[in-house]
Amino acid sequence: MARFTGKVAIVTGSSNGIGRGTAILFAQEGAKVTITGRNAQRLEETKQEILKSGVPEDNVLAVVADLASEKGQDELIDSTIQQFGRLDILVNNAGTAFLDSQGRTGLDQDVSDFDKINMRSVVTLTQKAKKYLIESKGEIVNVSSVAAGPQAHSDMMYYGMSKAALDQFTRSTAINLIQHGVRVNAVSPGAVATGIGEAMGLPPGAMEKMMSFFESRKECIPCGKIAQPVDIANIIAFLADRKLSSYIIGQSIVADGGSTLVMGTQAHNLMEVIKNS
Repeated sequence: MARFTGKVAIVTGSSNGIGRGTAILFAQEGAKVTITGRNAQRLEETKQEILKSGVPEDNVLAVVADLASEKGQDELIDSTIQQFGRLDILVNNAGTAFLDSQGRTGLDQDVSDFDKINMRSVVTLTQKAKKYLIESKGEIVNVSSVAAGPQAHSDMMYYGMSKAALDQFTRSTAINLIQHGVRVNAVSPGAVATGIGEAMGLPPGAMEKMMSFFESRKECIPCGKIAQPVDIANIIAFLADRKLSSYIIGQSIVADGGSTLVMGTQAHNLMEVIKNS
């Protein structure tokens, strides 16, 4: 029997990247999965990827929603409970990155970007899911980032700030909820090959240029390889599997190919890399 048989999981931001990889993996491992994102076409692509692996259609619920809104969050939780009757695993993966709607970065970026997806929606969605996770003695896995660490990230300041807040939220909610049997942990990826670049409005191929730049420099990624979404999905699944990780409470597993041991990435102007590589 697959390890998540009988479990119900919500994976936010599952229209591409880490969220898509995680949703596919959970479904293949027997879970009933709610996938969600703002882009209906990309969300349907995720659903079709899941179904192609032999997962029954009844085991997948797609909810197109904007999780920056209370309405979108309510729709996500309510439709999951209505369809599957329970909730065992919440993966808080949805997030935005380091460009605002006008393409600005750093201190020039609209401060509302700090508040919207990366932190506030995680808090409020977790609040809405809390009672169902307590009923199931479930698991929460937050997707943070190595950008939360002590190094400065001037081009992605609000992103790093929000992920640092997410790490504290992970620690605090872990202590708050473990008394009810709910575990909370996180994963902190480094560079991962996802579709976030074009979703942010960057020109096609821009993120690929930056990732190629990182791979070619050992001060950026010592192992010389960008992570694929499944690499991070496997860690999320490990943290959601109580048989394998039962004694891990409130921690964040760093998965970055060694980047935080040297952290040369912040010494480069990322926007110049994107433009000129």
